[in-house]
Amino acid sequence: MLPAVDETHLRRATFANGANAWNENGVLTGARHITLAGHYAYITANAGLVVLDLDNPLAPRVTATIPLNDARATALQFRYLWVTDAEGLKLFDVTHLDRPVAVPSATVPFADARRVYLARTYAYVAAGAEGLVIVNITRPEHPEVFWRMPNIAWWNNQTPDTQDVTVASTNASLFAYVADGRNGMKVLQLFSPETNPGFYGFSPRPVPELIAWARTPSRAFSVAKGLDRDRAVDETGGQIAVFGRIGSRPFTWPEMKRFYLKPDGSVFNVVDDVMMQDFKPLPASAAAPRGTP
Repeated sequence: MLPAVDETHLRRATFANGANAWNENGVLTGARHITLAGHYAYITANAGLVVLDLDNPLAPRVTATIPLNDARATALQFRYLWVTDAEGLKLFDVTHLDRPVAVPSATVPFADARRVYLARTYAYVAAGAEGLVIVNITRPEHPEVFWRMPNIAWWNNQTPDTQDVTVASTNASLFAYVADGRNGMKVLQLFSPETNPGFYGFSPRPVPELIAWARTPSRAFSVAKGLDRDRAVDETGGQIAVFGRIGSRPFTWPEMKRFYLKPDGSVFNVVDDVMMQDFKPLPASAAAPRGTP
């Protein structure tokens, strides 16, 4: 990833021959970050959050433009798109990928949020002078700050200049790789069998520990994303991997949507409360206790 994505970078990414840049009506002026979800692109630009349909990559189509205060970066996780701007970390419902819907209750204020990385139930925010901040997004519509840097000594006695973060696993440990601007590169161990005995499970609780750092020749702005394992398709059903099952295929996009959307396009929901009105009484013959004549 580059620290900024301008029209030239978008042209090279979208058009194989680079012959013509696409910036219809200047909608991508100041473009600085892009997240791809299948054939949809979420781009932060001067106009705010811009959504492009790239199903025909030679003829991009704007499906939404949402004004934001200095939109900076995005990160996607299933039905939720997290966006950073000058006001902090914000949430958009992208159940329908082409039409993001703001979730006002989910805004987490930050003075200078930059990039954000999602890892299961946590969002890792590169928060400039605040360093790395971990947000619990178990309940996406009601996020909570889970961890902040305790003090400057913890950060190797350097004033944070945190620009980007990427999270990746190595064997049984999880690490955060941080581009800390003028301070260079930092590596945080988030958990390991030694520091977090309960690290098994879907989303272990992070226990951040600064374990390594290095100067870089110039200000560190960005960190490349690691390889996603065992991912068969993208968000719109495009196959991106081949597994060892001869003759098999992943679900298409219409097939996937049937798992979480009703025919009218609304989301299937469940509740923890017992809905007694939905229960039907058993027939008298079935309700009789066993052994009853």
